[in-house]
Amino acid sequence: MKVARFVLKVVALALATAAAVCTVIAFWDKIAECFEWLGDKAKARRRYAEGCVVDDEDDYTDWDE
Repeated sequence: MKVARFVLKVVALALATAAAVCTVIAFWDKIAECFEWLGDKAKARRRYAEGCVVDDEDDYTDWDE
């Protein structure tokens, strides 16, 4: 009986793994789109943060002339 339970657990684990792999394959385009969206958000945030840096020399370049 213990061998049968072990075999059934192995089969269940294999089927669950196969289902997870099939789900990832089926929705790969949406998963990739989500990662692309997150990357775009990170790039936009980085660009915004770089724009917030104040460079005092740019403000007074025409003052010296």
